[in-house]
Amino acid sequence: MGKNGLNMFRGASKVTLDTKGRMAIPSRYRERLLNRANGALVATVDRDYCLLLYPLPDWEEIERKLVRLPALNKQARRLQRLMVGYATELEMDGHGRVLLSRELRDFAGLDKQAMLIGQGNKFELWDADRWSARRDEWLSDDGADGTDLPAELESLSL
Repeated sequence: MGKNGLNMFRGASKVTLDTKGRMAIPSRYRERLLNRANGALVATVDRDYCLLLYPLPDWEEIERKLVRLPALNKQARRLQRLMVGYATELEMDGHGRVLLSRELRDFAGLDKQAMLIGQGNKFELWDADRWSARRDEWLSDDGADGTDLPAELESLSL
């Protein structure tokens, strides 16, 4: 099925972090991650204070694009510093768990309860309380009338 169907990650899952910062990847994604990346993931940070988890090959593609961005552009430099600077390789163990570093957990405010949100080629990992608050904020946002949508989205019928 190639990149499109088989490797798409979708859906929201409640996950728990243990005291060491280990998190079990929901079983429905494990086989795909093993096939796609041999269980190797890369976690990095997002401006919304969540983590992004990519299968290694997908991250390498993103990283190549990031490092090619113009070094003199301030936004590009910020993005490189954050995303490449925090990028951490994760290895799924035999129980389907990954160990998240203290730095990554601190950045995203992750404690025990978290939400893993499928986003196509990657996951977002949110602290459960922060996710609920932001989700409610987005749902009640008055900007949802389509006025600030990019042209590509305005023609998309959902």
